[in-house]
Amino acid sequence: MGSIKNITLYNLMINNQKVIGIRFAPDKVIQALIKSLDSPKWSPKYHLVYIPNSKKNLAQLNNTFKGVAWINYNRFLTNRPIKPGNEKVDADWFRHRSLPDNYRRCPEDYLLKLELKRYAVNTVRTYVTFFEQFINCYPDKDPYTLNETHIRAYLQRLIRQEKSSSYLNQAINAIKFYYEVVLGMPNRFYEIERPRKAYRLPQVISREEVLSIIAHTNNLKHKCIVQLIYGSGLRRSELLNLKINDIDSKRMLVRIKQAKGNKDRLSLLSHNALLNLRSYYKIWKPKDYLFEGQKGDRYSGQAVVNIIKNAALKAKIAVPVTPHMLRHSFATHLLEAGVDLRQIQVILGHQSTKTTEIYTHVATNTFKTIKNPLD
Repeated sequence: MGSIKNITLYNLMINNQKVIGIRFAPDKVIQALIKSLDSPKWSPKYHLVYIPNSKKNLAQLNNTFKGVAWINYNRFLTNRPIKPGNEKVDADWFRHRSLPDNYRRCPEDYLLKLELKRYAVNTVRTYVTFFEQFINCYPDKDPYTLNETHIRAYLQRLIRQEKSSSYLNQAINAIKFYYEVVLGMPNRFYEIERPRKAYRLPQVISREEVLSIIAHTNNLKHKCIVQLIYGSGLRRSELLNLKINDIDSKRMLVRIKQAKGNKDRLSLLSHNALLNLRSYYKIWKPKDYLFEGQKGDRYSGQAVVNIIKNAALKAKIAVPVTPHMLRHSFATHLLEAGVDLRQIQVILGHQSTKTTEIYTHVATNTFKTIKNPLD
């Protein structure tokens, strides 16, 4: 039995026209069927065949290859949610903001696409803010007519303002989202150069300082929050999304669902944290999320930041402490205790070991084996 034939469709802009790109492995049957399509052409740049993008041609593709080849639409369809588990974003807040009369608002189709893709609320806020800054630099031009030259000029302006690499990348992401996702031009701005990412070591504090922060929290709920972020190596968003049944006390694990990269994973559960969580549950009686606000909804991210910041001040920690610093400290302390780097990668949910390897640059055992020449 022969291998299953397949073709992959791409949503492209070629010569300022929307087209359907068709990529396939060399095959006489598929090549013969391609020739029967409406005006097929070859693109040397993308190394694929393309036809005009229309409902009629898409239907013709389906009918032509039905039963002959499997059609892969993953690169063509762009309306699938990024995170189906995310709560639906209410973009009305962005629509009803009080803004100056001459200020250009984010286009409605931009907001609708963000809602459809179910981006996180913070991402929506970031994209809208950055895209509005961009289009307000060109108040007399239709955003559709702006091209790579306009974008580069805008980015140069940000560079002159000494904006960070992270800031520039967020601006590029917001702009590309409009042209490539909203307008369906996925290849239009591929050649926009991104700034090199600044290489910074993670900031960490000692285990003793972490314990001091926990000891200086205001109440049991705050103590559990800090213990879980540090003791399980959680991102702030992962902590806020925890449900009651995500705490597996029998296996001493924490289930983290649909975290960064849409991946589920398991992390460690501290015995000390579990004892406090049991007491916390009896007193606070959360109904859905493990940590809930006064109205029973998900706990505030800013509240978590403030809990750690205030406890660190009371503990007289010399540097400002953030939730992510506790995650960095957790990983570094595991490495210093001799835990394998690959195991730490799994616990943290890193896609690549290269991300986890950065902790080797701050772990004290990296330096303890080296004799200082002054000594």
